Amino acid sequence: MSAVMRPHGGMLISISFLVALVLLILPLPPAWRIYRPDWVLLALIYWNLALPHRVGVGIGWTSGLLEDVLTGTVLGQHALANAVVAYLTLKLHLRVRRYPRWQQTLTVLVLLTLAQLLSLWINGIMGLPVHAWSYWTPALTGALLWPPVYRLLRGLRRHYRIG
Repeated sequence: MSAVMRPHGGMLISISFLVALVLLILPLPPAWRIYRPDWVLLALIYWNLALPHRVGVGIGWTSGLLEDVLTGTVLGQHALANAVVAYLTLKLHLRVRRYPRWQQTLTVLVLLTLAQLLSLWINGIMGLPVHAWSYWTPALTGALLWPPVYRLLRGLRRHYRIG
């Protein structure tokens, strides 16, 4: 396909966020719910690293608002966390893209933990109860899932030549 005829990839990016939102609300057994990663944030981090000129803080804010609506959390809680993580990812994207996968995974763990910390802070302001140690497991699960998520989204991006 010529450069003029090639699709710009907005549909694939949108579909990846839609799939992430579906995975976020997919019913799980109660014992497994504490391990559910923030799929939307993982997709956001990937697209911010891969296409920083196309996916930014505004997409982070919007995806976070959708997360808030779907999960019934305080409106703006995930929006703030996603926007902050998107901003930091954009600021660090040139560095993080060059890291070996294990260092990227550690960086993603820090970003996911920061999002959890911001949500915990907002919950504290709202007077909601403080969570147990299991509150932090989604960040760890998300970091462990980062390599396959990265490979999947990178494979799709390369297959459809999105850039």
